Amino acid sequence: MAADSLRAQAIRLLARREYARSELQQKLLAKGGEADAVCALLDELIAQGYLSDARYARVTVARKSKSFARRCIAETLKAKGVARPDIEAALTEAELDDDAVLLALWQRRFGRAPADARERARQVRFLQARGFAVAAILRLLRTCAGRTPG
Repeated sequence: MAADSLRAQAIRLLARREYARSELQQKLLAKGGEADAVCALLDELIAQGYLSDARYARVTVARKSKSFARRCIAETLKAKGVARPDIEAALTEAELDDDAVLLALWQRRFGRAPADARERARQVRFLQARGFAVAAILRLLRTCAGRTPG
């Protein structure tokens, strides 16, 4: 793939949304780019400010902060190849409170205490899949069971 074509493809992808370096590298390699050319292009895009793992981390944290636990967001970023300092900086900047996010998500999704064991298990599974600790989920459900439904 020609360098100009590779660059155009990278810019086209970045125009749609933010990408982590490793994620964009995989996409460009899959489209037929040579490894050396792709690495050189990514270094150039970083130098020009078009590509930034730190910015990608901030955008991802902002997008997921209302529905996912810190741990889950951090794991997602780690899987995309974002460096730990960038992840920590983005999470610190967002000042996430897992308990507040858990409560808000539970209220949005369910809004009332589970009526039976099956419903309780369903709520726990949903919240666990969003990265929240089982202890925090059970504490929330105990607290909400003491309230009147509605």
